[in-house]
Amino acid sequence: MATSLLILTDFFQASNRALDYATNLAGPLGARLVLLHVRRDSIIDPEMFTGELSNLSKEAIALALSTVSGNLSVPVVAEVGHGRVASAVADAVSRHHPALIVLGRPDYTDTPDELVQTTALDILRTTPYPMLVVPHGVATVSPPRRVLLAVDGEPFTLGEYAGAARHLLTDLGAELTVLHVAKDASDADAVLDTVLRTGLTTDLQALVRTRTVAAANPATGILQAAVSDDFDLVVLIARQRSFLGTLFHRSVTAHVLLHSSLPVLVLPAK
Repeated sequence: MATSLLILTDFFQASNRALDYATNLAGPLGARLVLLHVRRDSIIDPEMFTGELSNLSKEAIALALSTVSGNLSVPVVAEVGHGRVASAVADAVSRHHPALIVLGRPDYTDTPDELVQTTALDILRTTPYPMLVVPHGVATVSPPRRVLLAVDGEPFTLGEYAGAARHLLTDLGAELTVLHVAKDASDADAVLDTVLRTGLTTDLQALVRTRTVAAANPATGILQAAVSDDFDLVVLIARQRSFLGTLFHRSVTAHVLLHSSLPVLVLPAK
């Protein structure tokens, strides 16, 4: 089966940025795009009562998808899902088995973190799957190469996602830097070893670098290191146990997803 990237779109700025980003990724990955618009028409969707959802008709959605698809330079399949986004995404994933789910992050600048209920977090909690979140302000014409991989220093495995993650880094020609945030001095070689054991770096041509940042809060340390002068993409290793329960919205993964100025790739791990 050909590699695919599943892209969520609501035709607004954030999803348009994500689509641009995914299109630029599709070239080096040899991937097609699966463009998914979810018609949130379930009567049990709480946002049906807030006026925050699009009221596009079926005809308007079909026209918009056709227009967007026709302007893309890579192969694309367009679909319309229904109901809750997380459920529609789970269904699309089960049918297309994409390498990544890609979606945009709207501007939450004026919204306190505790009030933000993001689609990305809901999807990760419902269907833990490799996900790329693109901030609304990102504008790029080239695929990412300078990759910052944040790890916690403990051994991990990516399980069924290991192969796809390794091919992604290899196909992008990634220049990988392994980041560990610690309260005090840490053993960089030991931290790097946790990554090498996964096989992620097996086919990389460039030397894998390491960086240690001293910070009491891991999310703060990651955001301090993840700046566009040095990197194009942040990769987070998120253990599946962290996806359970409402506390996930207060996790390191959630904080970085909400505040990173760079695109963030989340890889579920054990």
